[in-house]
Amino acid sequence: MSMFNTDIVEKLEAIPTPFYYYDLRILNQTLNAIQQEVQGLPYLVHYAIKANTNTKVLEQIHSAGFGVDCVSGNEINCALNHGFKANQIAFAGVGKSDSEIKFGLEKGIFTFNIESIPELLVVNDLAKSMGKIAPIAIRFNPNINAKTHHYITTGLEENKFGINFWELDSLFEFLRKLDNVNLLGLHFHIGSQITDMSVFKSLCNRVNELQKLFKEKSFAIQHINVGGGLGVNYHEPDMDAIPDFKTFFSVFKQFLDLQQGQELHFELGRSIVAQCASLMSRVLYVKEGIKTNFVILDAGMTELIRPALYQSYHKVENISKQKQESNLKYDVVGPICESSDCFGKAILMPHTERNDLIAIRSTGAYGEVMASSYNLRDKVKAIYHDEI
Repeated sequence: MSMFNTDIVEKLEAIPTPFYYYDLRILNQTLNAIQQEVQGLPYLVHYAIKANTNTKVLEQIHSAGFGVDCVSGNEINCALNHGFKANQIAFAGVGKSDSEIKFGLEKGIFTFNIESIPELLVVNDLAKSMGKIAPIAIRFNPNINAKTHHYITTGLEENKFGINFWELDSLFEFLRKLDNVNLLGLHFHIGSQITDMSVFKSLCNRVNELQKLFKEKSFAIQHINVGGGLGVNYHEPDMDAIPDFKTFFSVFKQFLDLQQGQELHFELGRSIVAQCASLMSRVLYVKEGIKTNFVILDAGMTELIRPALYQSYHKVENISKQKQESNLKYDVVGPICESSDCFGKAILMPHTERNDLIAIRSTGAYGEVMASSYNLRDKVKAIYHDEI
């Protein structure tokens, strides 16, 4: 059953499209589910802010007491402007600029997640020039297949992220002689939209191996950061509006060997915000083709680029006709002058007509935040459940 009942649909149909519709009650339920699972444990959750920087979303996440995972200086600044404390901010990313590193040092962020030995040297030099000690965590490439789309896999040796195991000897040498970095943690992130929990078990085993190596070399580690990556149900968003955080966290409880006094940090993004928003669009035209019929929307890849970028699936619903049987196939496309501007092919929907309202579901993560002005499109709007 769709989240869009008749009363909501009537209200949404009165609003000019396209726009993102946020049901922040779902976000609140998601945050509560996470808090319930980590309560009483030495677990800290950082929100991966790259997933969504919508102000009302950030306000709610901040109110829940979460930290932030940032990948740019502007994201750090955004987090600070929304009330997050500097000592709650982890800064990752393979290409941190000098100005971004200096900004993080000036603000006193929690940690720089170091992704290469050259970066380690630069951070040390910049910290020295500022008379500071940079708090760092070393991001490792665990060479684990996340069993997800290759564009969102980050933990294989062929990926650009993290330090590889064969660099350990050099890393240990530098860590001993660099005076302006302070090693606090070990950091991992193996990919996104992971639904096979055995992947996280493999990560735990790799973390345990690396912990032993660092202990043997007499390096004290205060925290382990296992990143995020938990997937969501894009095919049936109403069935699984809240991801299975219980199973996710239980894997780490069971298989990751935390040392005494250590904290375990997570960087969740998609699983927090994906299901709380839908992209709302109106049918401009229904065009007959030789092999298929096209539903042409007023929203396109400028509002939601994920399907064009890596063929991601989003459930597409004609909510103006949701009481009718979905027995016709349509290619659902946007208005942008690119053949890749397509939300899905051979989608089963009811008989669809001009001005029908279409909901593209599970777009709270990497939707609004990745919108562009290509074709000089207007910036997509956001509407919230308590405004209609």
